[in-house]
Amino acid sequence: MILKSHLQSTKTNFFGTLLKYGVPLVISVGLCWLLFSNDDIDLAGMMEIVRRECDFRWILLNLLLGIMAQVFRAARWQIQLRALDIRPPFRQLVLSIFGTYSVNLVFPRLGEVWRTGYIAARERAPFTTVFGSMVADRLADTLTVLILLLLTFIPAGAQLREYLGQSGGALARISEILGSPLLWGFVIAAMAAVWFVFVRFPEHKVIARLRSIISGLWKGFAVVITMPGRGRWLIFTVLIWSCYIMSLYCAFRAFPLTAEVLVIHGPTALAVCFVLTSLAMGVPSNGGIGPWQWAMIFGLTLYSAGVAGLTHEYALTFANLVMGVQTLMLIVQGLFTFGCIAFSKRSKPLSK
Repeated sequence: MILKSHLQSTKTNFFGTLLKYGVPLVISVGLCWLLFSNDDIDLAGMMEIVRRECDFRWILLNLLLGIMAQVFRAARWQIQLRALDIRPPFRQLVLSIFGTYSVNLVFPRLGEVWRTGYIAARERAPFTTVFGSMVADRLADTLTVLILLLLTFIPAGAQLREYLGQSGGALARISEILGSPLLWGFVIAAMAAVWFVFVRFPEHKVIARLRSIISGLWKGFAVVITMPGRGRWLIFTVLIWSCYIMSLYCAFRAFPLTAEVLVIHGPTALAVCFVLTSLAMGVPSNGGIGPWQWAMIFGLTLYSAGVAGLTHEYALTFANLVMGVQTLMLIVQGLFTFGCIAFSKRSKPLSK
């Protein structure tokens, strides 16, 4: 019995050490590989445009505003966690946000799971509760993008409908699927079956475990409605997205022809490009690489009229440079974050 307990303790310590040091090491190596192995694009022509046209002072402001948005995101999440009586140091929350975006570069969609696990393990808090707070955090972003989409539809509905209708009428097919009685009949039947199982077998260990998980998720999610500091939470939300919008504005100002787009077409062009690229970030990819450039190029094409020289190559150069420097920033942040986690003596151990 003692030997079994010792083996379980050794196993727990092993996995705790692996989580604390092994995962960050793998991610760090992956980030370095990503930094030095991206040779898919021929940079010859684009480098000349960058050398001749780009004002890197605006690009620096673009990056600083992106970092500020991440810091504000950490501050907003802190309000939610404190309402759950989970109180990690602000520095650790900032590192968790930095790490989220870096992990997503290597393992798409796993960054949010990583930051949940990191904070939950560090603070010895229930994973499902922390995960629920993260879901609420991301849902706030989704709602913000939808609000911006609706607001942008007013001055630029034609352009957005054209974008959403790309790929051979994908929007029409999606609408047809969502309007199918067969789909909704299946959804209702599935929900009824789940409800029956939960009511009929409430004491079954699987059902009990699922109830516990759902309860934890709901606790972390619903805290937004009742938590103290809701006003500050909303202010941080505005600050996050204001930083994102101003960051893109700075990127536009970095190149003379994209700056001319702002002069000729006004804030509508900026809003359309921002919404298109925000929607593109929902496409599963390594940190938005690929979909983001495609959306930006499409947005610039919509407003290229009257801007002499704003060719597809120019738009491609602009999109690749902006995404490239942002990716480089996330790589550096990732190396910094996982270095801090690995070597900080003040970090709480993940297991006893």
